[in-house]
Amino acid sequence: MATKKKTNEESIEETDLMDEEVEEVVIEVPDGEPTIDDLPGVGPATAEKLVEAGFNELLSIAVMSPSELATAAELGEAVSAKIISAAKKLANIGGFLSGNELLERRSHVMKLTSGSKALDELLGGGFETQAICEVYGEFGSGKTQIGHQLCVNTMLPLEKGGFDGEVFYIDTEDTFRPERIAQMCEGVGLDPAMVLDRIHVARAYNSAHQMLLVDEIKKLSKNIDVKLIIVDSLTSHFRSEYIGRGMLAPRQQKLNRHMKELKQLSDVHNALILVTNQVMSKPDSLWGDPTRAIGGHIVGHASTFRLYLRKSKGGRRIARLVDSPNLPEGEAVFTVTAEGLTD
Repeated sequence: MATKKKTNEESIEETDLMDEEVEEVVIEVPDGEPTIDDLPGVGPATAEKLVEAGFNELLSIAVMSPSELATAAELGEAVSAKIISAAKKLANIGGFLSGNELLERRSHVMKLTSGSKALDELLGGGFETQAICEVYGEFGSGKTQIGHQLCVNTMLPLEKGGFDGEVFYIDTEDTFRPERIAQMCEGVGLDPAMVLDRIHVARAYNSAHQMLLVDEIKKLSKNIDVKLIIVDSLTSHFRSEYIGRGMLAPRQQKLNRHMKELKQLSDVHNALILVTNQVMSKPDSLWGDPTRAIGGHIVGHASTFRLYLRKSKGGRRIARLVDSPNLPEGEAVFTVTAEGLTD
């Protein structure tokens, strides 16, 4: 019993020391946030492994499971569990928050203009950070055009509805066109060379490569102020590689993990995640629109906002807000022009 008592006292002393270290970091570091180096029991070698695996923030470690962290950083599960437990304490994410505290945290959410006042109004002021927005519709409905426009608008200053940040673009269908970016830059008065230099594009050749590129974003984002991440399109590779009912379960599990990792990036970097999605037709539907988004309930539940795009007459597009945690369903009409999205 004496040994256990001594161990508990040592643990209390270590906790007190940890609290003192956190207070010292708050004084010395401008943003007041502890780093991976402040984790107890994490030496330079372990810290280097975590950074190489893309874990630059305590929050990104705290939300992992021991098995996931052990695999990603090549550590033992027991060591990973201790690191995650310490990260949760330092990141201060283990407790409940009052509604007012959560409202204060939501005050850091930013809104990105689309260029269309009607579409911005539909989304409550624009596309918001710390969220995944899924845009789905048939070919030619304007999904990629919205992605290109948001790439350009991200470079706008905050007072003009932008983020003044940088973009990561995962292209699965070879639809990213720098020429189109240059055209849209003329519409908002930005230098095309500057904008293109701040858009980082990677071509994904299969679903495994697509998921690995998200890990690459985690590593690169420590030196880049990422504010927008686009996956165009989300389900293209998964749809072609996992065929038949027998492959449905593994496909959905991977999609779920993919969406979870994207959501982590949005929370850690206060960034917007835009995913475009393909659709399928449901011929046995007797009433209503037979068009359904690929990915089923997994993608639907993981997305914060869901926009359904349809073609209309005269080059117009109709955007319908299908799902949102705080906004009513509604529709907005916008036009795709040579200079970008307009009303």
